[in-house]
Amino acid sequence: MNKPTAAEILRQNLRVVKLRYPTLQLRDLKALGDLTRTLRLSVLQGEVLYMDGKWYVTHGGLLRIALRRRCLGIRTTLQERQSDPIAGRWVFKATVFKSPSSKGFVGYGDADPSNVSSLVLGAEMRVAETRAVNRALRKAYGIGLCSVEELGAFSSPSRAASVPSPSKESHPSNGSSNGQPRLRDQLCLLIRQYNLDPNLVKAYAADFCGAQTLSGASRDLVASFISQLAKSAKENRPALLCKLNSYAHPQEVTS
Repeated sequence: MNKPTAAEILRQNLRVVKLRYPTLQLRDLKALGDLTRTLRLSVLQGEVLYMDGKWYVTHGGLLRIALRRRCLGIRTTLQERQSDPIAGRWVFKATVFKSPSSKGFVGYGDADPSNVSSLVLGAEMRVAETRAVNRALRKAYGIGLCSVEELGAFSSPSRAASVPSPSKESHPSNGSSNGQPRLRDQLCLLIRQYNLDPNLVKAYAADFCGAQTLSGASRDLVASFISQLAKSAKENRPALLCKLNSYAHPQEVTS
């Protein structure tokens, strides 16, 4: 099977962003075109994301670039002297070798409870290693885009495209309580973690909760939906994507 050309990927990207990011301005589309032509990043495959007016490459996108350019290997090393396991602070060094003669491109990544999402507390070591690999890959292949995983606390909830939280009037306890993350935070992280279309998730959530909009659903129903979404994404993501896609093209009602 022939690999898709940059022009084919660009056409696909433009089709996807019209559904996923309908408010994109011309300059953002031009930036996507440049990214597609130079790096062949796919929006559909979750290799590039649009948040807060900027494009970000993802860990998967960076690995795809490395594979395409025949990266020889990546070595990661825990920096024990800079790390503090008791405080949950971890520092990694990653080295990317582009070829057998490469001396390596080095990147460092750190993570601690203050700069990761509350939903991944306890996984700071993995976050630090991913950030180190991303920075080394970006340096090795001259990629100026910041990666999503490098953002503090995996970025704020507002960065995920248009996923509303349940209304405050109906759900006064929607905010964080007893150290538990807000429902909106949980939903946004799931969307980013599994590269789901936020608009389709929103439609699915409203249908699941039996409400016209997600903001009109009760907190308990939204919590139940998030639990179901997380389980579906983990156990059978392809089936979940098929389910979500059904909300992109509602079936016509025939008489």
